[in-house]
Amino acid sequence: MAESGKNKTKSSSPSSGFLNRSFTMHASVAESKVHLFFKNPPPLSHNRAPPLSKFHNSMDSVKGKVKKLRSLFESKPSSSSSTLPSPKESCPKPVLRPTKSIGSGFINPTIRLPGTEDRIVVYLTSLRGIRRTFEDCYAVKMIFRGFRLWVDERDISMDAAYKKELQNILKVKNVTLPQVFIKGKYIGGADVIKSMFEMGELAKILDDFPRRQPGFACNACGDVRFVPCGNCSGSRKVFDDDEGSLKRCFECNENGLIRCPGCCD
Repeated sequence: MAESGKNKTKSSSPSSGFLNRSFTMHASVAESKVHLFFKNPPPLSHNRAPPLSKFHNSMDSVKGKVKKLRSLFESKPSSSSSTLPSPKESCPKPVLRPTKSIGSGFINPTIRLPGTEDRIVVYLTSLRGIRRTFEDCYAVKMIFRGFRLWVDERDISMDAAYKKELQNILKVKNVTLPQVFIKGKYIGGADVIKSMFEMGELAKILDDFPRRQPGFACNACGDVRFVPCGNCSGSRKVFDDDEGSLKRCFECNENGLIRCPGCCD
């Protein structure tokens, strides 16, 4: 038994020495490779990141381009920007100038309607054949009624004589409606009346006229300004006893109507 143990120790000793020699050989080879690597480092491959110096150079070039762009915009300011005040500077206060009264500018002194110095006369139409004309006439009518004023409304669709009268006054063949006369002076159409109403000039001109009670309407005509003729009852024909035949009634117009005696006298 003792001999077998000795043999085992003898057999194990050479193998352990061999292993130690192989380990030291491999370690020495590895150390030599590391020494060679640091002494002669391999060249960098193309896949590796560029050095920091190149990155800094590219950033400097970008900054230079930005400075050039800034110098272009700052050195030559445009004419429009030079006229504008800077945010730090206080803007000049606007100078308010008195506006010119437009009431006298609309009144045409050369065109007058005699016998109407104490009233407001409006030539209009109640027919709805032309929508724009009817809307303008209605708007002007409502403006004057808003002031609670009595207006001499001369409807050319009710009496053709008013159309001829307006043509002679304005000295034109094709007249537009409505047309307004205040105190015998010609004012203008719907656009002029609307502008004067919005600017407050119309209220100044109408201060001298008396106001009516709210909701007032003529009991005879209902503010239509026309009533059927009492002589022919609106038929436009009367019987002549001397000749024994029917004749045209000369007291009414072509529609058998007369001016309302209650509100138009």
